[in-house]
Amino acid sequence: MKKFVAVAGNIGVGKSTLVNGLCARLGWQPFYEPVAENPYLADFYADMASWAFHSQIFFLTHRLRSHHAISSHPTSVIQDRSVYEDAEIFAHNLYLQGHITPRDYQTYRELYQTAMDFLPPPDLVIYLRASVPTLLQRIARRGRDYELTISADYLESLNGLYENWIANFTLCPVLTVPADDLDYVAHAGHLNLIVRKVDEKLTGREEVIFYPEEVARAAED
Repeated sequence: MKKFVAVAGNIGVGKSTLVNGLCARLGWQPFYEPVAENPYLADFYADMASWAFHSQIFFLTHRLRSHHAISSHPTSVIQDRSVYEDAEIFAHNLYLQGHITPRDYQTYRELYQTAMDFLPPPDLVIYLRASVPTLLQRIARRGRDYELTISADYLESLNGLYENWIANFTLCPVLTVPADDLDYVAHAGHLNLIVRKVDEKLTGREEVIFYPEEVARAAED
């Protein structure tokens, strides 16, 4: 049966790597973040308060289009970052920082919530949870110049928004993965463990937990 799984998590947590690994193991189709040049991005970085709303509307539009394409795709898919994160994490963070006005944020939320009424949710969200030290370490490891200036405080604020969002998310089941403890690049056993937990969650098991002894054992496989 066709499945739609979305992988969510903070910057640098390892979403794309996990999507690659799961798709290779399961034979599913990966859907990565939409590649599109945001025409507002240069203006946004020069003057965030003036251009944050425009930039987020552009990103939301492309994410909604991608979500629609996934929902009509004929085979099982795994998505790298969900449409929910655009609104619940990144746009919300810009609003809290004062870069989006309350009026514009209300308009953005109404657009997002209306679109959600017409789009089917995933069958499962995999939430990769990691501490700020782990995120900083992985960001440094992949060495993208534009990410190296990301501060610990910024990642911490996003982590707080992620935790609040996932605690209140009810559109589909959620599998929370302890990404501090699981290195599915270095240990094939860790990827195998996640595959097994994903299968358990998709087949209807209510409580799926990564036990420390399982994680330790999987590192030796």
